[in-house]
Formats: sequence, structure tokens, C-alpha cells
Amino acid sequence: MWYLKSTEEVLKELNVNVETGLTEDEANRRLQEYGENKLKEKPKKSILSLFLSQLNDYLIYVLLAATLITLIIGDYTEAIIIIIVVILNAVIGVVQEYKAEKAIEALKKLTTPKSLVKRDGQIKEISSELIVPGDIVIIDAGRYIPCDLRLIETVNLQIEESALTGESVPVEKHAELVFDDEKIPIGDQANMAFMSTMATYGRGIAVAVGTGMNTEIGKIANILEQDEEEMTPLQIRLQELGKILGIAALGICALIFIVSLIQQRDALEMFKTAISLAVAAVPEGLAAIVAIVLALGVQRMSKINAIVKRLPAVETLGCVNIICSDKTGTLTQNKMTVVKMYTLDDLRDIGHETNQNINTDVEETLIKTMVLCTDATYNNGKATGDPTEVALLVLGEKFGLHKNDLDKTYPRVGERPFDSIRKMMSTLNKEANHYRVHTKGALDNLLNICTHILRNGEIIPLTEDIKKECLEIAEEMSSNALRVLGCAYKDVDTIITSEEMEKELILIGFVGMIDPPRLEVKDSIAECKKAGITPIMITGDHKNTAFAIAKELGMADNIDQCITGVEIDELSEEEFAQNINKYRVFARVSPEHKVKIIKAFKKQGNIVSMTGDGVNDAPSLKFADIGVAMGITGTDVSKGASDMILTDDNFTTIVHAVEEGRNIYNNIKKAVNFLLSCNLGEVFAVFFAIILNWPVPLVATQILWVNLITDALPAIALGIDPGDKDIMKQKPRSPKESFFAHGAWLRVLIGGTLIGLLTLFAFYYGLYSKDYFSVTDDAVKESIEVYARTMAFIVLACSQLFYSLSMRNFNKLVFQVGLFKNKLLIASILIGLLLQVIVIVVPVFAKAFEVQSLSLPHWLLVIGLALVPFILKELSKLLFKLIKPKQEVSY
Repeated sequence: MWYLKSTEEVLKELNVNVETGLTEDEANRRLQEYGENKLKEKPKKSILSLFLSQLNDYLIYVLLAATLITLIIGDYTEAIIIIIVVILNAVIGVVQEYKAEKAIEALKKLTTPKSLVKRDGQIKEISSELIVPGDIVIIDAGRYIPCDLRLIETVNLQIEESALTGESVPVEKHAELVFDDEKIPIGDQANMAFMSTMATYGRGIAVAVGTGMNTEIGKIANILEQDEEEMTPLQIRLQELGKILGIAALGICALIFIVSLIQQRDALEMFKTAISLAVAAVPEGLAAIVAIVLALGVQRMSKINAIVKRLPAVETLGCVNIICSDKTGTLTQNKMTVVKMYTLDDLRDIGHETNQNINTDVEETLIKTMVLCTDATYNNGKATGDPTEVALLVLGEKFGLHKNDLDKTYPRVGERPFDSIRKMMSTLNKEANHYRVHTKGALDNLLNICTHILRNGEIIPLTEDIKKECLEIAEEMSSNALRVLGCAYKDVDTIITSEEMEKELILIGFVGMIDPPRLEVKDSIAECKKAGITPIMITGDHKNTAFAIAKELGMADNIDQCITGVEIDELSEEEFAQNINKYRVFARVSPEHKVKIIKAFKKQGNIVSMTGDGVNDAPSLKFADIGVAMGITGTDVSKGASDMILTDDNFTTIVHAVEEGRNIYNNIKKAVNFLLSCNLGEVFAVFFAIILNWPVPLVATQILWVNLITDALPAIALGIDPGDKDIMKQKPRSPKESFFAHGAWLRVLIGGTLIGLLTLFAFYYGLYSKDYFSVTDDAVKESIEVYARTMAFIVLACSQLFYSLSMRNFNKLVFQVGLFKNKLLIASILIGLLLQVIVIVVPVFAKAFEVQSLSLPHWLLVIGLALVPFILKELSKLLFKLIKPKQEVSY
């Protein structure tokens, strides 16, 4: 903890002379001891490892087991089809995740390539990777800090640390300070400088105290390396479903063998039948369908400026009930802006508009002084220099007072630079026939050197009452987290020295500035609350500033909802986790605190999204259920650590993404329920045919056809069904919620049983109509079985196609949601029907699927039977509405 030690103690401990620095020999020795000043790289995932990770899924295990069994019994066609499904599912996942792990590489790129150091008594420029602890480093404006430094000497040094701490205003640094509080936040360590931050003003000399992974940035890199991928709620649900289906398939096989022993059937034939039932129990296309639906969801989200890097992350958005957001650059604009201007007896709000009118001569004098007394530049929207000074130049632009024009009209002939003791800066500019001193700085200090004040264009004495009035207005601004900056002037006849500039000045007024909230964020936060989502602010900024922004945005109501990093450290992990839901604002926090906050929210059962753009956000982005980075202002580090990137840096896009995520989950749930209803119908038909000692109504090839073709097309169409416009009026669903919650299991059971019964009826009718039970010739019997199986096959496939229409909404009639609103579903049904007819009537396909053509009356019968589940489902919705008109069935 170098900030607790004096410069003399630090230099002695590091065994270095500030005048000469290290010798090259000693530097080389330390380089061997401490290693290069760079961050460790995380091993990259190969394409193969990404591919294999996609196969780590119970549902895939079940499919691979089915493949193995079909290979053993010689059904190679089925095995090839299932393998293609598995590969398709894996490829879709790999394509989405290939470039997802870039965080450590980006952290490495942040380090500056060259640095100035003192070695052997000479100042040398070396690669920053060669800096070692004990090196004397020279700092000047515009130079990146190459490693963690303890400052030895500073002259008006200011360092911009927003990427590390979240503060948008550069921090003044003072080498002579020594702290005695071990828990002081990084942002308050004014005698330190940290890797990847940048000096914006002044100069300094420092000694390297931490390099490579032993820096604050290194700590962040370590946190990112330690992260382990957690399963999303959808992955957990699918894994559970895979287990259930796997157990069900084994159970069905065992049951069939028991039945076959009782009925004394042929063992090999029953083994094949058992395999058919196992195939029927497992929706082979489900894994690929979910992957396709998620991938299509990713494409849709990219159109609303949200790029999703991991497929399952899309669905997780639907569960989110906590959105933790960094303040600077995410909720705010990350640029200081003047919002209030005060001249005596006149407090004016400054809007966002350009070409505003100047109301009084005093206002014009104030703005002119503020603009002339700056060293920053601002041209065509591009700025350089201190953010506070840039804010003053933007103020001038709004009122038509441009710095370039003013500098030409009133050229600078002298100046007194800013320093942290005076907290002021002054310039001397030439007027028409005299010179004018322009001074800006801290109001308290200005009041001490001012004797008069401007009022309505007149110069009057600055009385104690007027001073008190000014201080009261300034205090009110400060209480609203505004940074107050005053200005004064005086006219002189000749060029004067810098020491004479700041005496007997005339106070003009002062301005209040802040990093303002993004214009659209307030409405987004209100929408979040309506959707049952709690927005949380996490920032490195000061408590009062953070609370003021949070209050304005509607995130917090009182200061008791705010807590600082120091206060967090005083609580045990258990105590902090228990009280976490009380807080809405977390201020002065470090990257470690952010991770601790995320973990505490997750411990309370919340699904947490974290948004941010800085290096300091990367660990919490990684640990959150959904990490959201800003695409424009975000660092490469935050993008690499995130699950989703907003290409427009708009908080509002997160709300749209959550809505999309909710609809995607609902659509996946519809697809799952539809597929399982269909599979249950297949199992029911085959199982009860065996129990009744009938021939098998469906062969494995037919079941695979239904599962992978006639089921899959409508399931995909259901997966991209147009969203429910009222979905953001509902509370987030529990991540533990099953696919079968809210009575869905009963709908699956009823729908599957009905489809199975009708399939079984069609099969029996086919046997009965051809006098199967009275025929003794085996060849004739086999032909009748094929005919009856064809009827069952058509009823099964077509009933599922029609049934998909009623699955679009569990409580609204198909005509209420719009029969043709999901054109892809209509197309998939028509294609499914066409393919089904082709399979029946084209000889080569008929032979492969063991079917034959039907007579016209039987075609009409099977189509009529296939419509029954759809009609009964729609009638049940209508009946339910009549009985309970105000109650709706939840998804």
C-alpha cells in the first residue's frame, strides 16, 4: 500500500535514487525477477474446443445414444439423420461464439508502447514492457501511465482515470500527500497514478511500484481469468428436459421388453419396436430448433442495435430483474456540461439547444471570460483538453461565442497557469485600447480576491451580504452535485506581471456543471420499473453526485438508498447480501466491489444484467448473468468481457433487448410444448398398440420424418412468432420456472393424448376396413398393415401441422392473434402437407417410408381426423373465455 508511505520511504524500500534512477544492469536484473510489464494472456479457445463444448448437453447425449443403437441394429439412414442434427446444432453455436474471448488481449493493448524513464542519470525513452519496479518515470500531459506509480514530484498534475474509476473529471495529483486510511478508494489516492490512465495537465516524476499483473489493471485481468461460465436458465431447463427424456426413453424400452415377454413376441422385433418408441420419446430436432430460434433472435436484435455474442444469452435477458449500470458514459453522457449560469440576481438554466440568446451584457461578459480563459480546443464537435474547459467552450458555442473568433479578436498576451493551491487560472488579453485580465477558478478563492461585482452592467462594491448570497446559490448547486466554477475580470492599461493579475478583481458570476444524464434514459428506467425490473447505479464517482443523477433519473428517492465502497467493506459478506435489495446506488466502488455487488444480488436469487463501458466494468460484466457493453464509447476490454454489445450506446436498447428476450423464451416454450405434444402422441400410439397386441402403427423412419421435418418446420415458425405487445407489463419470470409451468404440462398431456388416440384410431380403422383381423395370409396381412400405417402416418403428421396454429397463443383464438400474421407458420404448414403428399404418392419415397397410396374417401377421413385436435383446442379456448372472461392463461 504505497499511498500510505512517504516518498522517502518508497524510494528507500525500492532502493533507488531519484536523481540517477536505476542502472541498466539493475534494471535488467529486476526484469528477470519481476518479468515484463505486460498482462498475461488467457489461452484462446480453439475451434475444436468450442465445437466440443456445444456437445456438452444431456439432450445431445440422448441423441448420440440413439445414434449408437440405430447403428448397432443396422438402421444407418436414421443414424446419419440424427448425426446431421447434432452437427448442425454445434455449428450454429460455434459460429456465434468464435470471437467471444478478447478481454485479456484488449487489456494488453491498453498499455502504452513507449515511456520516459531515468536510468544511469539520463532520461531515456523505452518500451513500457521493460519498465521494472523502482524505475523513475517522467510524466507529462498527453502521456499514458505505463504502470502503477507512486508520485514523487508533481506540478499541477491532473490524470484522467474514467476508464479505471468511472469519474469523468481528471483528478488532481499531489506527491507530498501521505494517507493513513488503508481502505481509501482508488479514486481518492491522490499520490498514486495507475496503468492505462492518462495525464491531461501538468507534469510529474514518479517511481514504478507495480508492473504487469501486479497493477490495478492486472487485478482486473486476474478477476477475468478466474471467471467460470455459468449455465443460463434456458440451458438448465434444456438439460433437465434432456434428463427427463433420456430416463423416459429407457423406461419405455424396459416396459416394452416386459410386455414382449408377457405376450411372447419376437425379441429382435420388439427390440426394434423399443428403439422406435425411444426415437418417438426424444424430439430429435429440438436442440437444433432451439439453436436456430436463438440465432434468428440474434439477427433480429442486431437490427435494434444489440449484438449478442452467446446464443443462450438472448433468452437470459427475459429473466433479468436487476439491471446494474455504470453511471459515467452509460446513464450519463460522459462529458461535463454547463447546466446553470448565475450572475447577480439572475440564475439561468442552460438547455441543450444551440443558438441560444444572451439576455444581458453581464451574461456575455461571463461567457467571454470563461471561453478566453481556457487552454482546451473545440472544433466541429471534436475537443481536446480538460473536460471542464471543454464544457466552457461548448457553452460559448451555444451562445455564438466561438473560441477561435474570440482568440483572434482578443489575443492572449500573458497568463498565470492553474495550480492546485490557488485553484485558479488567469489570462491577459488585448482589448481595443487596453488589456483585460480574465480569471476563472474556485468560487471561495475568487471571492477572496474580488472587491467589486457586476450588476446590470454596473460595477458595484462586493459586500458581505452579496458574498453570502453568492455562496448560498453555489451551495445549492453543489448539493445537486454540480461543480461550481466562478469567473472575474479587471481592465488594465498596460501588460502586467502574472502576480499582479489576481488582485482587486470584479466578480462576474459562476456556472454549475455536471456530467448530465442521457436524454432518453429516464423514460427507459420508468419502463424498466413497469416491467418489474429494478435499475441499479454502480459508479466510482462521489456519493452525492451519484445520488443526484439517480434521483433525477428516478432510480433512487433518498440518500439512504446509497452506499459507498468503504461502507461495503465494513459489512460481512452475509450481512451485505441480506441488505443488498435496500440499495439503488453504489458509489466510490472499486472493480472488486462491483463483482461483490453482482454476487450479492445473485445470491438473493436475482438474474442480474450489468452495463458498462470502462475497463473498471469488465470483471462485473463477466460475472453478471448478462454483461452489456457500450459499442461506441466502450473499451475493447468491456466488449470482450460482455455477452451483449449495444452499438448505439443507448440504455433504452437494453429495455428493447429484454423485451425481445422475453418473447424469444415464450416462443421457445411454445416450440417445446408443441414438439413434446407431438412426441407424446407418437409414444401413446405405439405404446398402446403394443399393449393391445396390435401391429406397430409407426416405424422408426416415419417417426424420424415427423420429428425432423413435419414437426421441425412449424416449431421453427413458432420460435419466431411475432411478440406479445403486452409482455413488458408482466413481471420477469423466475429462472427456476419450468417449461411446463402454469398448466403447460396438462396442455401437453391432453394434446399429446388426443393426437395419439386419433393416430391409433386411424390405424385401427385402416386394419378394420381391409378385414385385417379375419385374413390369414401373412403377405396380405403385411400389405394391410402398410396401408393402415399410412393412414396413421398421415393423421399423425397432419394433425401436428394443424395443431401448431393453436399453439401460437394459449388463451387467444387463432383469428384473434391473426391467422396470417405469422406467414412463416402458414408456409411451413403448406410445405409440410406438400412433403407429406410427396412421400405417399412418389414410389421411391413410398418404398423408403413403407407407405402406399390411399383411396379418396380415406384421404378425406385422415385429413378430417387431423383437424380434430386443432378444432377442439380452439373450442376449449372459447369455452374458457366464456367461463372466466377476465382470466388469461400465462405462457
